[in-house]
Amino acid sequence: MSEQFYYGGQAVIEGVMMRGRQALGIAVRRPDGTVTVREERLRPWSARWPFLKWPVVRGATALVEAMVIGVKALNFSASEQMAEEEGEELGFKELAVTFAVALLLTVGLFVVLPALIIRFIQDYVAHNVLLNFIEGAIKITFFALYIVAIARLDDIKRVFQYHGAEHKAINCYEAGLPLTVDNVRRQSIVHTRCGTNFILIVLLLSVFVFSFFGRPPFLLRVLYHLAVLPLVAGLSYEVIRHAARDDAFFLIKWLATPGLWMQKLTTRAPDDSQIEVAIRALQCVLARDGVLTEADAAGPAQQAAPAEEPATEAARAGTGAGAAHAG
Repeated sequence: MSEQFYYGGQAVIEGVMMRGRQALGIAVRRPDGTVTVREERLRPWSARWPFLKWPVVRGATALVEAMVIGVKALNFSASEQMAEEEGEELGFKELAVTFAVALLLTVGLFVVLPALIIRFIQDYVAHNVLLNFIEGAIKITFFALYIVAIARLDDIKRVFQYHGAEHKAINCYEAGLPLTVDNVRRQSIVHTRCGTNFILIVLLLSVFVFSFFGRPPFLLRVLYHLAVLPLVAGLSYEVIRHAARDDAFFLIKWLATPGLWMQKLTTRAPDDSQIEVAIRALQCVLARDGVLTEADAAGPAQQAAPAEEPATEAARAGTGAGAAHAG
C-alpha cells in the first residue's frame, strides 16, 4: 500500500501553486481577468536518492525543495502580471541572485541579529535553556513584526488572501466535498500543515536543540545555528506530519498550536475570484494524479503551455515521501 499523500501549495502573485504526486499546478489571474494554469512535471530528488525519504532527512530536503520551487512559481506568476508588457520570466542567473539575496536577508534577520542581541545579554542570564528561550522569543517576535509590517502593503494583502484561498481549497478537498466556490468558501482559513506553522515549530524546537551547545562566541553561535538548522527543520517536519493526523499525540498538537494562531497574520479571507483560482490550481494536479478526470478539471481559464524544464518536487515544504504543506 502506498503512503498517504497530502496535497499542499503556496500563494503566489495573484495566484496559487499546488503540488500533487506527479505535477505542479500554478493558477494565476492575469490583468485581463482570465486565469492561466501552468502544469509542470515533478521530478522528486528522493526518486533519485531514496535515502532522502528517511525521517528527519526528508524534512531538510523539503525545506530546500520548497524554496527552489517557490521562487520558480513566484517568477512565473510575476511574468503573467507583465504579460501585456511582454514580460519574460527570469533566467537561471537572475533566479539564483534572487534566491541568494532572500537567503542572506533571512539569515541576517533571524540568525545573526538575534545572536548579536544574545551576545550583549548572556552575562545576565544564568541558565542556557533560559538563554535559548529568550533567543527563540526574539526570533518569533521578529517574525511576527515582519509579517505585520509587510501586511500593510496592498500587494501582500492580496497574497495573504490567496494564501487563505489555498488553505480553504485544501480543507475542502480533505473534507471530501466537491471543489465548488460555495463549498470552499465555507472552509477554515487555517491549516495544520501550513508553512507558517512549520516556521514557528522550527523556532520553538531550536530552543531545545541549541541548548546543547552551551554559550559559544558570537561567530560560532551563528555557525552552530546554521549547521544544525537542517536537523531542526527535519524534526519540525516530522512534528507537522504527526500533528496533521487525527490521532496525533496531545503534546504534538500543543506544539503546533502557536503556528495556527500565527496563521491569522499570514492569511486573509479571499473573495470568490481568488477561491476560483485556488480551485483551478488544485484541480490541475488532481487531474494529473487521476483523482479527477481532465473534463472535471477543465474550465474557462486559459491553459498555459507546459514548462520545458521539469521542476523539482516541492511545495512550501513537500517531499517525495508523500506530503506537502498547505501554504
